[in-house]
Amino acid sequence: MKKNILDYNFPQDLKTMSQDELELLSYSIRDFLIEKVSRTGGHLASNLGVVELTIALHKVFNSPSDKIIWDVGHQSYVHKILTGRAGDFDTLRQFNGISGFPKEKESPHDVYDTGHSSTSVSAAAGMACAREIKGEKYEVVAVIGDGSLTGGMAYEALNNIGASKSKVIVILNDNGMSISKNIGGISTHLGTLRTSKGYLSAKRFIKNNIGNRGSLGNAVAHGLAGFKNDIKYTILRKGGVLFEELGFTYFGPVDGHNISDLIDVMERARSLDEPVLIHVITKKGKGYRNAENDPGKFHGIGPFNPETGELKRESSAATYSEIMGNHLVKLGEIHPEIAAITAAMGEATGLGGFAERFPDRFFDVGIAEQHAVAFAAGLSKCGIRPVCAIYSSFLQRAYDQIMEDVCMQKLPVIFAIDRAGVVGADGETHHGIYDLSYLLTVPELTVLTPCSGRSLEKAMDYAFSLNKPAAIRYPRGEACEYCFESDDSDEMKNFRVFSGKDVDIWACGNMYGYGLKLAEILKSKGINTGLVCVEIVKPLDLGPYDKNVPLLITLEDNDVSGGFGVHLAAELSGENTEVISFGWPDKFVEQGSFDELADLYGLRPEQIAERICEHIEGKA
Repeated sequence: MKKNILDYNFPQDLKTMSQDELELLSYSIRDFLIEKVSRTGGHLASNLGVVELTIALHKVFNSPSDKIIWDVGHQSYVHKILTGRAGDFDTLRQFNGISGFPKEKESPHDVYDTGHSSTSVSAAAGMACAREIKGEKYEVVAVIGDGSLTGGMAYEALNNIGASKSKVIVILNDNGMSISKNIGGISTHLGTLRTSKGYLSAKRFIKNNIGNRGSLGNAVAHGLAGFKNDIKYTILRKGGVLFEELGFTYFGPVDGHNISDLIDVMERARSLDEPVLIHVITKKGKGYRNAENDPGKFHGIGPFNPETGELKRESSAATYSEIMGNHLVKLGEIHPEIAAITAAMGEATGLGGFAERFPDRFFDVGIAEQHAVAFAAGLSKCGIRPVCAIYSSFLQRAYDQIMEDVCMQKLPVIFAIDRAGVVGADGETHHGIYDLSYLLTVPELTVLTPCSGRSLEKAMDYAFSLNKPAAIRYPRGEACEYCFESDDSDEMKNFRVFSGKDVDIWACGNMYGYGLKLAEILKSKGINTGLVCVEIVKPLDLGPYDKNVPLLITLEDNDVSGGFGVHLAAELSGENTEVISFGWPDKFVEQGSFDELADLYGLRPEQIAERICEHIEGKA
């Protein structure tokens, strides 16, 4: 038995390991995860909870010929270790390093890129259908958490698979409840019965023979079916009945930390030629006391001390999320009609204080952003003032509801759009660099881009005063603080910081800091430069516009295609002002810190200044 994870040749070595060796391996993997994630940060609790489950998966199934799809994918670290990537974990979630989510470009074992929830079962249905169209033979396995099942898309896919009877194995990783020995024992026995040759032969015999023997045969078959349903509803858990009614053969609950039981149930599921759902009970943070005691904290965590579990924070400055949540509590004290809505991200979006202070006005609807927005519309229609706090990357899933349910009806819902812009280590699936592009197309919506913590508080007050749909976008991390004369005004507007004759910089929201540096660099090069802080992008405020300045530069933490700069340029198309927009390129931007990615794509103030100088010189 090898002690060091790096000494294995995975996944090949897994196939020949004994039960005792697999158990010891689970301990080694947990130690490895804690060591590596404590340095890089990442999703720890969810991965500690699926160690045995992942070992069993790769023991029974033959990846990558068998397709294993991880819903969301933040629990795929063990999968990455068992498919030969343990040596890359020092670069986990780092610039140019391995991703914290499945990425096909990393390995053929990552058969489907994920990052958002509730998509795995739909993808599995598609893969299974493709297998049948092409006459190929392989297994399709979707691993989905109980939290992801709060997303309606998962049920659409389950319904589709059950109706088609396509062979898909869905593993429900349930870390939200405890396992019962009695239920587990009964379910194990029932599972064995269901997959026995005798039972399956009896089912086929009843279906093909008794049911075809006229009225008497139909009556007998109907009676036997009713007897079977009586047993099913008596013995199975409610969840099991639901999945059986959707057309799945249900196994479970199974102890998700018993490798032997997991291997057994997966082998039995593999032997069937029909949809199967395996209900696995796991403990989030398993094997690391700090994570077991506080799985929420260790769901997604920065670098930490593995002995104490304490974060290695360099600063105690307030984050934008904290500022939003604290100010919402103040507004809630004044306005009893204010309510807060989250999609399974209450603490992360800063709503913990509001939930504690006003539990009757706080609503966590689960991972269901579409429902969250339509639910907010319903509240608003009856006189409540809802604030939807949702990550930018996740809010894009509710675009239709923003358009149809809220803005078309001109309902005063406030969208607190957290993690707008580049977010860092979570990469392509989590960057919030598209919200300006998709929100600026929505009629009746006011879009605010505060540049500081104080500005965010002011934006919330202003949005509430409008009594119409409003969106406030703000970035991840610690809030910047700038002092402006406009802070004394009750109105959110774009304001001129200083004037220039050669170039005008319009810096949108959190790009104000880069705009200030850019202006200083250009001034040092003899270019007379002005600066405007953009805090409202819709409706477009042209108050600070100076038509006598020939070149206008826009900076935004958004995809440059369809963003603020494009809209401003369209508005000024009849003027003698040239507009050059700087933002993220029209591509899916990889993981990395803001400054690393800005450097990569030429968005650092020094790089932009050089391009502006070249442009001015070229026109001279």
